[in-house]
Amino acid sequence: MNINKVIDTLKTKYPGKKIVLNSKENLTEILCEVDPTPLHPEKSTAISVIDMTEPHYHNNSTETYEVVKGNLTLLVDGKPQLLSVGHSATIYPGQIHSATGDETWVKVTSKLGWTKKDHILVEEKSL
Repeated sequence: MNINKVIDTLKTKYPGKKIVLNSKENLTEILCEVDPTPLHPEKSTAISVIDMTEPHYHNNSTETYEVVKGNLTLLVDGKPQLLSVGHSATIYPGQIHSATGDETWVKVTSKLGWTKKDHILVEEKSL
């Protein structure tokens, strides 16, 4: 992933919005909080630039992934879905999901709004 280019593009498209890197050592996702949860707990919107996300689930929120640039392989409860620009998929509470792309831009809408507490990572051995 071209980290600096992605961050510069996000800053240009979404000035003043918080940008979050999933890891400093092994960066695989950059997230821009376009319409964050603290503004209204019932929903949130982010742009996620994905090479890979870790398997996880949410107890409370329903997420919709809509690809805005590139292609995404979304794995939901072990079933792969290939999404391209304009395609979307909905992920319901309790569904284990992960995604793989190549600097793929995804609009992620979450109802209830996304919280760190409701982002539960799944260990590989338990998949």
